[in-house]
Amino acid sequence: MSDAQNQTMTEFVYVTYITSTPQKVWDAITTPEFTRQYWARNIVSDWKPGSKWDMERIDGTNTVNVTGEVLESHAPNRLVLSWVNPENVGNRNEYSRVTFEIETMGDVVRLKLIHDRLVAGSEMAQGIAGGWPMVLSGLKSFLETGTAPNIMSIKGCTDPQQAKVA
Repeated sequence: MSDAQNQTMTEFVYVTYITSTPQKVWDAITTPEFTRQYWARNIVSDWKPGSKWDMERIDGTNTVNVTGEVLESHAPNRLVLSWVNPENVGNRNEYSRVTFEIETMGDVVRLKLIHDRLVAGSEMAQGIAGGWPMVLSGLKSFLETGTAPNIMSIKGCTDPQQAKVA
């Protein structure tokens, strides 16, 4: 049995309701011009299944903080990505998975984010726990008001990469 099979796995599920349309939510997740405004990162890909995607810093270095592969892409309702730190690309045991489910619910959009296949207690899992709530709050604010909080200024988060998501 491999080490990965012996490890306890965990997942995080976040749901938010946004006054928007599925297409606008999709665009906010997949377009660097939008992601940099609420996530302080460029999220770059052609969003086709099998394609690479990267999360790049916006400080001029374009350093890739997280990368992976587009596993599923059904605009504007479902996007599934593998998720790994660049230094761990060669180790499949370090990969986790992120699923965005976008659904119309009356006058709002229900965005469900599932981040699973995480090793419980790992640095990545700890970062996910703090990072996704900030990112999703920023996304909601951005879509509903046109502005988002500066996640760089949130207490305890001097570098969003410390959260591995934000």
